[in-house]
Amino acid sequence: MDLTQLTAISPIDGRYRKQLHHLDEYYSEFALIKYRVIVEVEYFLFLAEKKFFKIDAKTKTHLKNVVDNFSLQDAGQIKNTETITNHDVKAVEYFLKTELDKCGASALKEWVHFGLTSQDINNTAIPLLWKNSIELEYLPAVINLQHQLLQLAKQWQNIPMLARTHGQPASPTKLGKELLVFVERLENQIQLFSYIPFSAKFGGATGNFNAHYIAFPKYNWIKFANQFVEERLGLHRQQYTTQIEHYDTIATHFDAVKRINTIFIDLCRDIWSYVSMDYFKQKTKKGEVGSSAMPHKVNPIDFENAEGNLGIANAILEHLSAKLPVSRLQRDLTDSTVLRNIGVPMAHTILSIKSIEKGLNKLVLNELKLKADLENNWAVVAEAIQTILRRENYPAPYEALKNLTRGKVTIDKKAIHAFIAKLNVTAEIKKELKAITPHRYTGI
Repeated sequence: MDLTQLTAISPIDGRYRKQLHHLDEYYSEFALIKYRVIVEVEYFLFLAEKKFFKIDAKTKTHLKNVVDNFSLQDAGQIKNTETITNHDVKAVEYFLKTELDKCGASALKEWVHFGLTSQDINNTAIPLLWKNSIELEYLPAVINLQHQLLQLAKQWQNIPMLARTHGQPASPTKLGKELLVFVERLENQIQLFSYIPFSAKFGGATGNFNAHYIAFPKYNWIKFANQFVEERLGLHRQQYTTQIEHYDTIATHFDAVKRINTIFIDLCRDIWSYVSMDYFKQKTKKGEVGSSAMPHKVNPIDFENAEGNLGIANAILEHLSAKLPVSRLQRDLTDSTVLRNIGVPMAHTILSIKSIEKGLNKLVLNELKLKADLENNWAVVAEAIQTILRRENYPAPYEALKNLTRGKVTIDKKAIHAFIAKLNVTAEIKKELKAITPHRYTGI
C-alpha cells in the first residue's frame, strides 16, 4: 500500500498527521538532509571567509539559494545518490559539488567537506535542528500551556475546595492555588532547561583535526572550529571528543523534557480525578458521543490521551538519554539509528500538550459540587479547632478531636458545634471556633 494517513504504521504520520505535520520541518528525513546541506554550505563559505580560497559573488549567491530553496526534489536527488554511495553524508557532498559545477565553480569542489568526517556534519546538523525545534516549537508550547494554567488559576483563585491526601478528605484549599502548583513546577523546569547548552562536535575523524592539521599545520584549527560552531551555527562546541559528540547535553535535554512530561502526567491525573468527582463538567460538541453504548457519557478523553502519549514519549526519551552517551571506543554506529528517532517522543509530547489544552478549554466549573463536598466534610475543621486549643494551652486537644472525628461515618456542623459547646474555654474562644467552616478554612 502507498503511504497515507490510513496506511502509516506510526500514528504520528497516520492518525495524528494533521496535528503534527509541521514537525517534519525538524524531524523528517528531508529535514535532516536539509540541515546537513546547511552545515556543509556554511562550512564551505566559512573556509572562503578565512581565505583558504577565493569565491565570487555568483557562487556565494548560488549556494545560499541552494539552502534557501532546498526542495523535496533536491532531497530526492541526494537519496538517489545514497543508493549508490550507501552513505548519506557523502551523497550530500556530491550534491553540492554538482551545484558548484552548475555555477561554474568546479575548481572549488574539493573544498566541500574538506578535512571532515560525516559526524562533523551530523553532530552539528542534528543539534541545530534540535535547537530550532526546541526554541520554535517545544518551549513555546510548554510556556503557552503554563500561561493557560495561570489564567485558570487566577479565574478560580477564590474557589474553596476540599483537599484530599491519600484520597481522603483533608484541610481545604483553593482551586486556583492547586493549579499554581503546576504553574510553578513548570516555571522551575523551564528555567533549568534554559541553562542546558546545545552542544556539537566538530573536529575531524577522531576529534583531533588530523586531516586539517596535516594539510595546514600552522593554522589554528581549534580557534577556527570554535568560531564556526559557536558564531556561525550558534551551538556550543565540545573541545575534546571522539568521532562523535558525547551526547551528554542532549541527554540532559531529554531528561528535562521527561521531567516536564511527568509534571503534565501529574496534572492530567489530577484534572481527571476532579472530573470524576464532578468538580468539573465538560463542554459537549454536537454530533460527538462519549460511548458506543452509554449515551450519557462525557469522558475526559483529552487528559487520558495526553497521559498515554506522555508515557510513550518518556519511555523513548529514557532510552535516548541512557543509550546515546555510551559508544564503543572512538565510535560505533548505534547512535545513528537512535538519533533518527528523536522526533518520535517530541511528536508525542506536542500532541499531549495539544490534548491538555483542548481538555482545559472544555472544563466547566461545578461550584455546587465543590460546596457540597465541603459541607459534607466538617471533620476537616478538626485541625483548626485543635490548633487554636493548643494556642490556648488546652489539655490534649489533638486527642479530643481524634476521638470525636476519626473513623466516624458522619461529622456535621451540629456535631462540631456540640463539641465546641462542651469545651472548658471562654465564650470568646467558643465564638472563634464556631466561626470556622470548611468553606473558609482555606489558609493563605
